[in-house]
Amino acid sequence: MKKFKRPAGLFAAKLIDECGLRGLRVGDAQVSEKHAGFIINLGHATAHDILALMDEVRTRVLAQTGVMLEPEVRILGEDRKG
Repeated sequence: MKKFKRPAGLFAAKLIDECGLRGLRVGDAQVSEKHAGFIINLGHATAHDILALMDEVRTRVLAQTGVMLEPEVRILGEDRKG
């Protein structure tokens, strides 16, 4: 499941990989070890796990590169504005 848009002139997967986030996990959600631009469910990931992992990836990439990754999907729900 791909989760981030391609930043102008850059590649989200490359930024995520360069920040050392390949394999990073929250619960059963993981940044893919094969392609860092994807978040995978290892079996029992909850929506909360996936969203928390996305937030952690965005925070770390921003801190290390100055690039804010944008979600590729629109996220709707009680805790998030759609």
